Amino acid sequence: MAYRELLRRWHQAALAADGGDWDAALETLCGIEEPPARICFNVGCMHLRAGRLRDALRAFDETVMKDNSLAVGYFQRGFVCLQLEMYEEALSDYHMAFSHLRKNPFIDYKQLGLRHILYAWEVLYSTAATQCRLQQWQEARDTLEKAVVWRPEGRSATLALALERVQNHQFLEPMQVPPGEFFRPRKKEVEQLDSKDFLGKPKVISSIIPNDEYIGFEPLRPQKQGFYEPSADSVRDRESGYYRVLSHYYPEGTEKLAVKASSLVFVLARGANGWATAIHDGQKLHIPTSLLEPASKMDKWKIGDGIPLPPAQVPPSRLHVKQTPDSPGEENVSANDSGSQVDFESPLTHREASSSTDRPAVLRVRCECTVVVRAGEVPSVPALRALLRERFGQQAERGRLSYRHLDGKELGAVSGEEDLEKMWQQLTDGRITLCCQDSDSHSGRPILYRMLAQHSYSAQGPGDLEFSKGDVLDILSEVNEDWLEGHCNGKTGIFPKCFATQTSCAAFP
Repeated sequence: MAYRELLRRWHQAALAADGGDWDAALETLCGIEEPPARICFNVGCMHLRAGRLRDALRAFDETVMKDNSLAVGYFQRGFVCLQLEMYEEALSDYHMAFSHLRKNPFIDYKQLGLRHILYAWEVLYSTAATQCRLQQWQEARDTLEKAVVWRPEGRSATLALALERVQNHQFLEPMQVPPGEFFRPRKKEVEQLDSKDFLGKPKVISSIIPNDEYIGFEPLRPQKQGFYEPSADSVRDRESGYYRVLSHYYPEGTEKLAVKASSLVFVLARGANGWATAIHDGQKLHIPTSLLEPASKMDKWKIGDGIPLPPAQVPPSRLHVKQTPDSPGEENVSANDSGSQVDFESPLTHREASSSTDRPAVLRVRCECTVVVRAGEVPSVPALRALLRERFGQQAERGRLSYRHLDGKELGAVSGEEDLEKMWQQLTDGRITLCCQDSDSHSGRPILYRMLAQHSYSAQGPGDLEFSKGDVLDILSEVNEDWLEGHCNGKTGIFPKCFATQTSCAAFP
């Protein structure tokens, strides 16, 4: 289900709950396909409010399965298990809830949409209540004494009374999230559900472009005589759409290049004679169908649906080093920065070369390392280059190599010839990116990927990671769909995912 539709149903359920129609709210949430952890939590809370304990237990099971770091999910499931007299399971859930507090006195879930603060002393209080049911009176007293250390101001009387009840072998009532509270969607996202037309719709009055019937907005494009755009009737062929050209195409009888390799063309129709009618650079042409392949998903996001490509424009290329090794295994790479990117044209394996002998493979290598300069000593430019050259040479020999699989979910390590053979099988359009990382970098925990801070973030709690705009963040774990755990400037903590974007080198081992 698209996130926009999920958000719409979530908002409808919240409105129904606020109006007192809890059955309608529950029915709306249960109709969401593959619900995230917060939706499952809401379903569990609504079942619990209605007294359906078994249904609530199943919903909270799915909550912690989808987000195993959600402390309040374990807290609520422990309360349900206690009501069902599943004391051992309840005790385990309360221990998990306390561990996921990460030694913090509380977690405020307001930023995630839940108007509730989960305190460490409340989790310990409910733990002691469970231990009372198990006749573990001494353990219950020890747990309450531990809760006294975590108690906020004004709660001493509550814990003192609880200690007195345990001393007299009397049960304690466990705590829970107040009935009626649940995760709500973000207000700003709800406001954007309904599109607003602030400028109105433009109308084409006059244009030098033939068949120019487009109404809407698009980036500014150069207009030139003879530029062609297809009308709606000409694109009804089911095979029409965007295609990528596999190699350079020269029309018969001329040496002038018509279409460069890797260009995107809009195909109007494919004939039975092996030729296709296409549009490129605003001109209609005929091109062999054997040179075309459907555009990938990575290409399509650059193109507006139904809008043909504007005239070809070559963007400015980033400066990089291109080298052709003298012999296999001998690459001489020089760098003048702590991050380096090198493109190589590398021969394919024997099996792949037999199918495409005229298409070289481009191996893009991304290297990042750390160099240490003594305090107070400013090296000269030649000395700095020499230091970097030595450091990159060491990293090339001992660094950890990895690549990302086609599905984008797993990393493949390159440690031997067998791994290298598997890597070549992951080529996409004749290209693949290889990451080389210091073997001693972040030895404690693996880095999933890196992100670039788009905004400065000030810590809102004791466990937050504070950073400035432009900082590079090493992502260590994904807390949930909105929060990440990262490392920056020697500190580790959590931060909102929307404050940063992922960098080009997506992951590290």
